[in-house]
Amino acid sequence: TPVTPRTLDAMSHNLAKAKAFCEQFALKCPVLMAPMAGASPVALAAAVANAGGMGACGVLGMSPTEIRNWSASFRERSAGPLQLNTWIPEPAPPQRDPENEQRLRDFLGHFGPEVPAWAADAKLVDFEAQVTAMIDAKPEVISSIMGVYPPHLVKRMKEQKIRWFAVATTVAEALAAEAAGADAIVAQGVEAGGHRGAFRAEDAKVDLVGLVALLPQIVDAVQIPVIATGGLCDARQTAAALLLGASAVQIGTGLLRCPEAGISKAWADALARSRPEDTVATRAFSGRLGRALKNAYVRAAEAPDAPAPAPYPVQRGLTTPMRTEAAKTHQLDHMMAWAGQSCGLSKAQPAEELVATLWTQVEEMLEPRSRH
Repeated sequence: TPVTPRTLDAMSHNLAKAKAFCEQFALKCPVLMAPMAGASPVALAAAVANAGGMGACGVLGMSPTEIRNWSASFRERSAGPLQLNTWIPEPAPPQRDPENEQRLRDFLGHFGPEVPAWAADAKLVDFEAQVTAMIDAKPEVISSIMGVYPPHLVKRMKEQKIRWFAVATTVAEALAAEAAGADAIVAQGVEAGGHRGAFRAEDAKVDLVGLVALLPQIVDAVQIPVIATGGLCDARQTAAALLLGASAVQIGTGLLRCPEAGISKAWADALARSRPEDTVATRAFSGRLGRALKNAYVRAAEAPDAPAPAPYPVQRGLTTPMRTEAAKTHQLDHMMAWAGQSCGLSKAQPAEELVATLWTQVEEMLEPRSRH
């Protein structure tokens, strides 16, 4: 079937929109690395930036000094643009339940080392200190997840000419972020691996909107660029996201099998052989909802007779002994193996080559052909 002139015009418009985003952010291609906390090595971020995309780091668990050192190392390896990200804190301290925490400690002991009582007292890095360190690092972009930055921090970012990208999982969240001063929205579909970015923890498992439904409705609702994320691994999916109105895409799981990501071979191999239904959104690792591979621990934790997960960050603290041992021993069944629903489409190739090839293929799909 020949492509109609109207279709060619639409494809041309969407490609032009993506290229305008590239010009705005000094990119060669509108491909952003997802800022994955704990899985953002400098080598991966630099490779994506050197391919013409945007590198990233999720700094959630990093001290201000670690943020500064990571950013300096990135600048030594790439002159490309950088995004730094952290979580917006919960509005109130977690509700503690000592009896359930004891049940969780006993339960987790079946999957790893004995869990000491003090593990539940997980402490977070000071939020304001993290944001100050991010601003001092002068990335092109600082992004948020789980909410919006307070006005005084937004003001400080803008004074340094740092753009703010806000993750949104619903149209309402996107509108709230735009009203708070965000420069772009990262529309996160439920397909995404890792943590779900809902503004309120209790909404994360209720407002489960897929990217195909979410993306065009956010594009229609806001006046700022929209970046698509969640289940995007290959050129077909990237082209589809741009046709749905995205100005760029953000890829996480799709980069984890690149050698620069440095993840466990057991995790990488499992990503390659997994289907969408082999992943699940679970609170079992951190207390916040996140999509991971269905391993033995996750299946047990999701069973009806399992103890309820503690809130974040209590659950994260309780699972730390198991997760640490699993990472050391490459034991996939006890590992926090985040995975988006398109993980089976991920490729084991150098990140710079992957990003460059992806964008070349997208351009071939969307570049208007002869109208005859």
